[in-house]
Amino acid sequence: MRIFLFTHGMAGGGAERTVATLANHWADRGWDVTVATLAPQSEDFYSLHRGVRRIALDLAGDSGSSLDAVLRNLQRIRALRRLLEHLRPDVALAMMSTPNVLLALASRGMSWLVRVGSERCYPPHAPLGRAWTRARRLVYGRLDAVVALTDECGRWIAAHTSARSVPVIPNAVTFPLPCVAPWIVPDEIIAPGRRTLLAVGRLDPVKNLGGLLAVFARLSDRHPDWDLVILGEGPQRSALQIAIRALRLEGRVALPGIAGNVADWHARCDLYVLTSHSEGFPNALAEALCHGLPVVSVDCDTGPRDIIRHGIDGLLVAPGDPDALEQALDALMGNSALRQQFASHAADARQRFSIERVARMWEELFNQLEDAGKSSRRPVGVTDGRGSLS
Repeated sequence: MRIFLFTHGMAGGGAERTVATLANHWADRGWDVTVATLAPQSEDFYSLHRGVRRIALDLAGDSGSSLDAVLRNLQRIRALRRLLEHLRPDVALAMMSTPNVLLALASRGMSWLVRVGSERCYPPHAPLGRAWTRARRLVYGRLDAVVALTDECGRWIAAHTSARSVPVIPNAVTFPLPCVAPWIVPDEIIAPGRRTLLAVGRLDPVKNLGGLLAVFARLSDRHPDWDLVILGEGPQRSALQIAIRALRLEGRVALPGIAGNVADWHARCDLYVLTSHSEGFPNALAEALCHGLPVVSVDCDTGPRDIIRHGIDGLLVAPGDPDALEQALDALMGNSALRQQFASHAADARQRFSIERVARMWEELFNQLEDAGKSSRRPVGVTDGRGSLS
């Protein structure tokens, strides 16, 4: 199969990781795979299989005015259309809202092409602005399907856009998680004999890491052998450092930065926590489970409830309830047998979110859409292969 994947860029991020994971899997199977982006290739973070064709349109960047925005997007649509006409893929798959819209517009009239969009977040939590929101609502119906990560996201797309088909396909998780630069060695941060609570994510207010610090401060005296490590970088670093000092957690909380060897941290830590106000599909949570870590997560919209099996491999707590989060963490930090019980089931996620299983879901969708397209294009009087006339 010839497949074309289109997204904004290949810098670090969940959608970008999904593109790389799927592209590499299909290239390894011998498919003709192209990954195209608006952003330049110099910004790439994820590595691609040597068999993947990599094309950068170099048409990213903000617009200076409304007129400039229109002209730049027309340029993007024309460039994308020329590329599709040149490569003639069987399937074009876009990732994220604006690439979805651009694909829908650029592929107009290409009846030979299966066109699939994919939302990688819960749209109400990631507003696009008036023009893109209106475009999404109007043009999603031009795509053969728009894939959602969760049932909640799927229901929103069906209710607020013209999408004709909204299947749900989760993200795949690569196990073991590849280790890339930058490397941060856990034993250089974690002292011998210390238990460690791990969080991974961008240092951003939506992750509610300030709330996590406040809860950990209340737990710290009860669990003097436990420390907290937050891997990631972002605009809230200074505010979190101030909060650590104010809560007198120096020496108990570490902010080492971005680590490309997160799998090493999974192996060294004892418990994983997610405290976000909102998520799309938190890959880091699924990755922690795949590596055998018991987890505690806020049951935010969306994703955690689709990943954690409450009471089996982790605990879900109500959003906006720090007392419930404290109780759940307290229960697991203070009970090694319960942590081990959850850990024994956590690795089931390796199969639930395996690339083989998730890629098969995508492939079944492509085949269904391709068959439906062939059927709709079949001229009157031509046999359908079963001896009857269409």
